[in-house]
Amino acid sequence: MAGAAGAAGRAVDVEQRRAATPPSPTRSSVPPLKFRLAGYPRKHNEGRIEVFYNEEWGTICDDDFTLANAQVLCRQLGFVGATGWAHSAKYGKGVGRIWLDNVNCAGNEKSIRDCKHRGWGNSDCSHEEDAGVICKDERIPGFKDSNVIETEQSHVEEVRLRAVVSGAQRRLPVTEGIVEVRYKDGWAQICDEGWDSKNSRVICGMMGFPTEKKVNRNFYKRLKRAARTRGRSTRPGRRLFAERQQLNYRLHSVSCTGTEVHISMCTFQFYRGNSSAACSTGMPAVVSCLPGPLFATGSAQKKKQRQQQQSQPRIRLKGGAKAGEGRVEVLKNNEWGTICDDRWNLLSASVVCRELGFGSAKEALTGARMGQGTGPIHLNEVQCLGTEKSLWSCPFKNITQEDCKHTEDAAVRCNIPYMGYENLIRLSGGRSRFEGRVEVAVGAAEGDEPRWGLVCGEGWGTLEAMVACRQLGLGFANHGLQETWYWDASNVTEMVLSGVKCAGHELSLNHCQHHGSSLNCRNTGTRFAAGVICSETASDLLLHAPLVQETAYIEDRPLHMLYCAAEENCLSSSARHANWPYGHRRLLRFSSQIHNNGRADFRPKAGRHSWVWHECHRHYHSMDIFTHYDILTPNGTKVAEGHKASFCLEDTECEEDVAKRYECANFGEQGITVGCWDLYRHDIDCQWIDITDVKPGNYILQVVINPNFEVAESDFTNNAMKCNCKYDGHRIWVHSCHIGDALSEEASKRFEQYPGQLNNQIS
Repeated sequence: MAGAAGAAGRAVDVEQRRAATPPSPTRSSVPPLKFRLAGYPRKHNEGRIEVFYNEEWGTICDDDFTLANAQVLCRQLGFVGATGWAHSAKYGKGVGRIWLDNVNCAGNEKSIRDCKHRGWGNSDCSHEEDAGVICKDERIPGFKDSNVIETEQSHVEEVRLRAVVSGAQRRLPVTEGIVEVRYKDGWAQICDEGWDSKNSRVICGMMGFPTEKKVNRNFYKRLKRAARTRGRSTRPGRRLFAERQQLNYRLHSVSCTGTEVHISMCTFQFYRGNSSAACSTGMPAVVSCLPGPLFATGSAQKKKQRQQQQSQPRIRLKGGAKAGEGRVEVLKNNEWGTICDDRWNLLSASVVCRELGFGSAKEALTGARMGQGTGPIHLNEVQCLGTEKSLWSCPFKNITQEDCKHTEDAAVRCNIPYMGYENLIRLSGGRSRFEGRVEVAVGAAEGDEPRWGLVCGEGWGTLEAMVACRQLGLGFANHGLQETWYWDASNVTEMVLSGVKCAGHELSLNHCQHHGSSLNCRNTGTRFAAGVICSETASDLLLHAPLVQETAYIEDRPLHMLYCAAEENCLSSSARHANWPYGHRRLLRFSSQIHNNGRADFRPKAGRHSWVWHECHRHYHSMDIFTHYDILTPNGTKVAEGHKASFCLEDTECEEDVAKRYECANFGEQGITVGCWDLYRHDIDCQWIDITDVKPGNYILQVVINPNFEVAESDFTNNAMKCNCKYDGHRIWVHSCHIGDALSEEASKRFEQYPGQLNNQIS
């Protein structure tokens, strides 16, 4: 199994680690930068460019990268110049910091320091955007610089666990095997001289597992002897191991502290020359790992899931496209909140990842890279040693409102086990790799070619598309398409999967409900095959709960003023039997302010060509249903409802430095920009719930945005808002308004069953 690729500098003491965005030191105190080429596959004069700054190795983002940048960097590496550069982590993804972003060199600078950039450590990139350089294969005459690191003898790039099996089909994930490192065009082993559990912990973390366990070393000793005899043994397991590969040792004397995120950060020694006869007194290093609950199998999985359900989690990830990534949120005083990114680093991020059942951290993200959270910011300057079992065991500072904003929310990307799900799905016919008709592999036995087929488009929607895009590794879903006749047809025409129904969090379409081998699709053929359009980013809408509480009131509105509202179905069904135009309807009115805290603009699914003009209110409808307004009893029974068509999605107001992009006037574009919000005032038609038929009592007011998942978001769990309300037949009190998943499970149950003391009286 291929592990995470990357490299980083030697481990340094946690107390010496830099702050989240270290200031650029003055020129007089600046230590010389160190450079190296890394990655695979590559030649000696090309690779991912890595720089050693502030006691840590890191990479350079490819944003705005140019050949002039490569010229400067190649000269610093000792080459006469550059012939090209590479983007999108062509040489593999690094680990650690992304030190530079938006680098802009003229080409004649002596050092990358002299080029313009965003500042050291200030980046909005991921390691999928690591830049590489291709230098001319000619050295600068007499060039000698101790700050250029020869990569072959400085660190290890790619690591895997090779399972040793006999006959039986391999199961994923691979949790136990021989540790191997990429070397030249093959793989080499590590001598277990001095190997201990701390080394195993680092390897397991790289492979996506939270912890290690003991190995049956006698089994591997027999395999080593079998390898020496080159297959003389008749036992199938030994013969298979011996025939596959002769042992070829590359590393020895590996010594990790157990907190490193990559073996390259540990100390070790290389074997030189012919190493096949090395490690004569030892054996290849072997590791066995314990998978987290999400990737455990059989009875072990059920046991872990049971244990997880019994204890309320105090930490979670939100807003990520893949498993093991997202904004870090913690539970304190029964309320979920975020972590400020001051001094946020890989050690603290790894504690989070392992606590959640993943491996060590690939990236410690700052600057709300996984979207902004809501509510309180609970922790600041978290400084873990890396050995803690929980983030709550790490030193941290309590925070005040002036210290941090949600634009500084910390996030992580964790190593997760290789499951091979991406090999069971592909796209065809689209204009780019992010879109196409969905094709899945079914019935592939070991050694056989998979049988590829189409997915029935019936019932296919945003939630199913989200799972498909996640399985493909393409981020979020912009659209789930039920017809794909307009895309080029491939040679795959057979429908093999139907009835797919997903919750949206699954790792693979096979984990969703479906008809199995009993295909049931009314419309077959490529025309009605399911398709997706994926995106690296997505919007995230949420309601400003306090505003609902502050603005709620009752209005008795005459029927003669409600003709337009009735046409838009904004009144309860009993209004049809009223004595129009006499009488009135009792309306619960309130303002709603809908924020986009995601990483992409929120746009209606339908193009403007299909928007519906409403003559009575003189506006276009761009979505059938945009919000649901409901009055529920404490046990969840609905007693009144309303809905609001998205007649005018626009940027009413925005945060500082964010420009408005959407305006409804004159048939303008509709949407909500990232960092902006759309305000529906309480005095706008249909901004209400018709409570004419509601009897006095205790209720829950619930507002749900984008209730039918018509438009993809990075997080649907925060789309609901709930309030306690008491209605005495004349007045209504609304209080305790909060986003639906903002409280602990215990607090949520208490909220729904026992409406608290009344405050914020509204009449």
